[in-house]
Amino acid sequence: MNEQANNWGTERMDGPSYRPRRLRSNAIWRDALADVTLKPAQLIYPMFVRLGKDLRRPVASMPEVDQWSPDRLVERVTELMGQGLQQIMLFGVVDQDEKDAVGSVAWDAERSPVIAAMQAIRQSGIGPDQLVIHADLCFCEYTDHGHCGALTNEGSWGGSCGGGCGEGVKSEKLKVKSGGSAKPQAAGTRAGQSRGGNMWGGVDNDVTLGMLAKQAVALVRGGADVVAPSGMMDGMVGAIREALDSAPDGNGNGFSQVPIMSYAIKYASSMYGPFRDAGEGAPGHGDRKGYQMDYRRSDEWAIELALDESEGADIVMVKPAGTYLDVISQVRQATALPLAAYHVSGEYSMIHAAAERGWLDLQASAIETTLAIRRAGADLVLTYFAPRLLGWMKEGAL
Repeated sequence: MNEQANNWGTERMDGPSYRPRRLRSNAIWRDALADVTLKPAQLIYPMFVRLGKDLRRPVASMPEVDQWSPDRLVERVTELMGQGLQQIMLFGVVDQDEKDAVGSVAWDAERSPVIAAMQAIRQSGIGPDQLVIHADLCFCEYTDHGHCGALTNEGSWGGSCGGGCGEGVKSEKLKVKSGGSAKPQAAGTRAGQSRGGNMWGGVDNDVTLGMLAKQAVALVRGGADVVAPSGMMDGMVGAIREALDSAPDGNGNGFSQVPIMSYAIKYASSMYGPFRDAGEGAPGHGDRKGYQMDYRRSDEWAIELALDESEGADIVMVKPAGTYLDVISQVRQATALPLAAYHVSGEYSMIHAAAERGWLDLQASAIETTLAIRRAGADLVLTYFAPRLLGWMKEGAL
C-alpha cells in the first residue's frame, strides 16, 4: 500500500503527439520564430520643452522624464540619436502668466517653446532625414483654463473666456468637411452637454478648429515634420489638412507634403495624470469627458476612425495603449493606414512605481508591455521608455 502510494504519479504516461514545447527548448528557436519585434525606427519619444537656458526640470510623477529648455533638449536628442532614436514628439510647457483663454502662445513663433526647440534642433545640423519631429497640436498646456480649445461662453464655465474666445483665428476660407458652423445650443446648455447633465464639454468645437488650423501652419513653418492633433475636436483633421494645403510656404506652395498623425481614438482616461504634471495643463475645472471618448463604448472607435480617414489622416493613433490592446487590435483589422499607439504617462509611471518597490522587474515589464502593444497591431509606439528601450536594444536584451 505504501509502496503504491510512493510510486503514484511517477509512471510515464502516453504523451501527446504534438508538443509545442519542442520549439521553445532553446533561445535560438525562440528568437527564430518570434514574429513580434521592435526596432528603433518604430519608437517615438515624447519630450517636454519650455523656454529658457540650461534647464532640466525633473517631473516628480514620471521617473526619468524631464522638462527641457531648447538648448538642453538638443543635447539630449543628440545623445539619444547615438542610441538609435529617430522620432520625437514635442509638447510645450509655459508659465501661467503666458497662458490666455485661447492659448495663443501655441501659434506665436516668438513665444512657442515647441517652435524654439524645433529651430534649435535644425540649427544644430540635425536634418529631417536624421530625426523626424512630430508636433502635438492642442491647447490644454497653453490655455488659462486648461481645456483643449476656446470655451463656449463665460456663463457656462464661470471662467475668464467670454464670447470673444477665438476671435480673429477662424479663417473665412476654412470649410470644415465634417460640418459647418456650430448649431445653436439650448439655453443653459453648452456643446457636449445635455440638459441637467454633468459633462464638462464646454469647448467651442468650430472656433477651436480655426485655432488648430492656425497652430498647425505655425508649427510646420517652425520646423515640424508631422503634426499630431490630440484635442478630439470633430472635423480637426479636415480643417488642418485644408489649412496646410492652402497656406503659402514662402515659395508659393502649400504644405501638402506634411503628414497628419491624428489622435483619432483617444479615451477620457484616468491614465493621463502624470502627463498633466509634465505639461502643466490640467483642467482648471471640469473634465474632458465632453470631447474625449467614453471607454464604456466598445465600438465608437469605428466612427472616429472612419471620420479621420475620410478627412485625410495619414496615421491614426489609439491612446492609451497598454489598457486598450483590444481597441488597437480591432483598429488594426479595420484600417490600412499606419497605426500608432501611445503608452501613456500613468501606464509608464505604474510600472516604475512597482519596480521601485521590487514588485516587478523594470526591464522585463517595459519590454513585455511594449511588445504587447506591437503584437496588438501598432506600427509605431509613443513611449517614455524609449531611451531605456534603445539602450536595451544596444545591449542585445531586445
